[in-house]
Amino acid sequence: MDIVKQSIVEIEALKSQDRFEDALFALEKIASKYPDDYRIYEEISDIYMFLWEYKKAILAVDYALEINPESATGSYLKWFILLSDGKIAEAVALLEKSNKLMPNNAEVLRNLWWSYHVLGQTQRGISILNRALNLSPNDALITEDLAMALIGTWNIRQGNELLKKIGKEEKIKKS
Repeated sequence: MDIVKQSIVEIEALKSQDRFEDALFALEKIASKYPDDYRIYEEISDIYMFLWEYKKAILAVDYALEINPESATGSYLKWFILLSDGKIAEAVALLEKSNKLMPNNAEVLRNLWWSYHVLGQTQRGISILNRALNLSPNDALITEDLAMALIGTWNIRQGNELLKKIGKEEKIKKS
């Protein structure tokens, strides 16, 4: 395993413990040795997103994408920031790019569903959610999103069946 990848594994452990300052310090240290590794700046962006510091997050992810414009993770991170800023069309374009670079990633597809829904393309989003669920059939978030999308488009029986599958009977809508 390369040194940066190993460091990122350690950074992820710090993030999971909410030790964001320690993680940032470790990233600054590794960045001083490997300043051209885009993965470092993606991690920095991710941490700033956790801290709700979107201006710093966008600077870090933009730098990561400057180093590697073909980074699926960088595109995904920037999608979230732009979506949070209300720049829907620009955000969706980035998520579509992330999907092309990292096809068959159920989490990217789940978020692509939401993006299309926000743009008023709910049916397109539902077919993407179906694809995501086929890729990750035990993912409760994808299942619930698909169930609620189906219920919202009056496919109540099908949506309710999915809710039962994941034990969310309290959300079942009566037809």
